Amino acid sequence: MRIPPLNSLYDTGSRLLLESTVRVGVTGLRRAGKTVFVTTLVDNLLKAGRLPFLDVVSSGRFQAARLQPQPDPDVPRFDVEGHLAALTGPDPHWPEPTRGIGQLRVALRYRPESALKRALQPVATLNLDIVDYPGEWLLDLPLLRQSFAEWSALTLELAARPPRDELSASWRGWLAGIEPAAAAEEEVARRGAALYTDYLHACRRADTLLSLIQPGRFVEPGDMKDAPLLTFCPLPGGPRGRGSLWALMDDRFEAYKTNVVRRFFAEHFARLDRQIVLIDVLGALNAGPAGMADMKRALELSLEPFRHGASGWFDWLFGTKIDRVLFAATKADHIAAHQHAQLRALLDRLVADARNAIRFEGAQVDTMAIAALKCTESVVTEHDGRQLRCVRGVPVGRDRPTVLFPGEIPEDAEAFPPGRERPYNFMAFRPPDDLARDPRGLPHIRVDQALQFLLGDHLQ
Repeated sequence: MRIPPLNSLYDTGSRLLLESTVRVGVTGLRRAGKTVFVTTLVDNLLKAGRLPFLDVVSSGRFQAARLQPQPDPDVPRFDVEGHLAALTGPDPHWPEPTRGIGQLRVALRYRPESALKRALQPVATLNLDIVDYPGEWLLDLPLLRQSFAEWSALTLELAARPPRDELSASWRGWLAGIEPAAAAEEEVARRGAALYTDYLHACRRADTLLSLIQPGRFVEPGDMKDAPLLTFCPLPGGPRGRGSLWALMDDRFEAYKTNVVRRFFAEHFARLDRQIVLIDVLGALNAGPAGMADMKRALELSLEPFRHGASGWFDWLFGTKIDRVLFAATKADHIAAHQHAQLRALLDRLVADARNAIRFEGAQVDTMAIAALKCTESVVTEHDGRQLRCVRGVPVGRDRPTVLFPGEIPEDAEAFPPGRERPYNFMAFRPPDDLARDPRGLPHIRVDQALQFLLGDHLQ
């Protein structure tokens, strides 16, 4: 546990209260459900009604949780109340996805586990700082290790391959008609950036669930809309002379890295203690081989820049490192309960390389299949004389419960059944109608187990 500052050790009358802080990053690629995960996590901590696998709750040591003012006044607050209203209102619907960084602090009051600790501090407080940000911003981090020429070559190669070749046709057609060595003109640069941005938005909308979208601020600009920093695009060839279009694009690429990516890394990523990476594995299966391969590549790239390793007193002096990482396959409620183990096994194979690299650095790693909001129940039905394990819920676009057989999770992410380009169709479901009437907190699958892995040692 990080050593607390002296001002966090104070007298509360007849007892001593020790306060500590852990900073958890909620990361992940698009459509993974980051907003709903944070909302459910906070709602369940405040109500503590659905956390049987969080040891501090099951042992009776948990007292209460309370929202606190966030520690960074210049960071927007995560709108947990608004997202809860969307999920629990008279017309339940999914909240808007993460558009920018959000932060929330939840103070957890508990009794220490050991008699010795209780003698020293009968009650302790853990400040949980949650940092949520768009998945596209996560994918900017690999740019820190690339030159403009390297990034351009990789991006152009990717854009020329299916299914991106059709989506990038207008932008690549523009590239064929310009000369990177020609004198830089602002209008030419803006036109190239606009066409490239259109291509990225097309990738984002694609039903093949294309995940590798760079730079992230081109599709989620936040307060940087129309800034010159966002008017560049990859160019073919190699470095050209001063004053050229290439030189202009190169300068803006480097400025983007310095003023956006490196600053964001220093202010937020480098301060994380724990990390959860949410992954929409079922969505990638629906998207077919191209979507699955794209998601795996994006995941591998996005994890490279994180500093993983065991924390210690030296790190407390000079900056912390992430010492626990959880990979979570989301939307587990879209499949029958008996398939959850197979979903986790598939996730294990997808993140095997990243998991092994993180473990080598000394950090703890785990994988889980979770559902941030449980929208279905598993049922058994009979079809053609055999029993099928199905799910029952209200699919998006419908108004009444339906029993569906979602299919079986494959053993290998690359072994798609032959003959069909996209053989899987795991359906999305609406939030249940009765969430507001349940005082225990939003229903979920294994969010409490995720909390135990991420926070359990801090709550002993």
